[in-house]
Amino acid sequence: MQNIKEFTPTRERINWRDLAIIVSFHILLIPAVFYFSWTNLAIMLVGNWIVGSLGVGLGYHRLLTHRSFKAPKWLEYTLTTLATMALQNEPYKWVATHRMHHQHCETDKDPHSTRDGFWWAHMMWIFRGTAQDHDEATFKKYVPDLLKDPGQKLIQRFFYVPIIISAFLLFAFGGWGAVLWGVVVRTIFGWHSTWFVNSLAHMFGKRRFETNDDSTNNWFVALLTFGEGWHNNHHAQPTSARHGLKWYEFDMNWMAIRIFEKLGWAEKIRIHKPKEPSVELKQAA
Repeated sequence: MQNIKEFTPTRERINWRDLAIIVSFHILLIPAVFYFSWTNLAIMLVGNWIVGSLGVGLGYHRLLTHRSFKAPKWLEYTLTTLATMALQNEPYKWVATHRMHHQHCETDKDPHSTRDGFWWAHMMWIFRGTAQDHDEATFKKYVPDLLKDPGQKLIQRFFYVPIIISAFLLFAFGGWGAVLWGVVVRTIFGWHSTWFVNSLAHMFGKRRFETNDDSTNNWFVALLTFGEGWHNNHHAQPTSARHGLKWYEFDMNWMAIRIFEKLGWAEKIRIHKPKEPSVELKQAA
């Protein structure tokens, strides 16, 4: 039997590539401040919806990771391509890490458990040890579907091309200010929004369901991530396409799936309604 390294994760090695990229982008926030305008802010917000909601939320998470709905290949590849511009690693690495998180949540095999503290779960796990760069055997175990898909392999090969193209288009439209806000600020905002799902939404909020982890429903994270912050609902039934279960749990990503369904772009949508307790359980801060 092959040795699967995620069962004995290491934290000694520093991931210099990821550390350099993340530090460099944060340094670029300084000149971005001097290029603020309402137009550039709008570029950032629209870009964050395209990349963060359609790309990461729908593409990486609900479609590729959990297969909560079925989409034609052209749409799957489009959503995946949009997600690459989040600079949260290649699709197969992102998906493998998230599937591992669900299987081993809040254990020493969880890539970003909050049991090791807020900052480890939020971003430090990216800088040290295995992070998302698992060994070949681990990827074959967790993402065999993506490794065999020729379209996904092509996207993986040209991972950085979409964001480079977007930078050129933004420069043509609005100069360096548009690039800084449409690429740098948008990417950093997307990073921390996604990381808040791993940190805040496992530490602060309400627990509707008694799951075998610390997941919570956090309205602030849900607002930032277009519905991904209803995380306790999600952990109660990971393959469900719908995360916001109550009328007040706004879930824009679920609304997008419904629109895709009306257009004939989504089918076999999984919707689960786990039995709810009579009283919501509060998560201690």
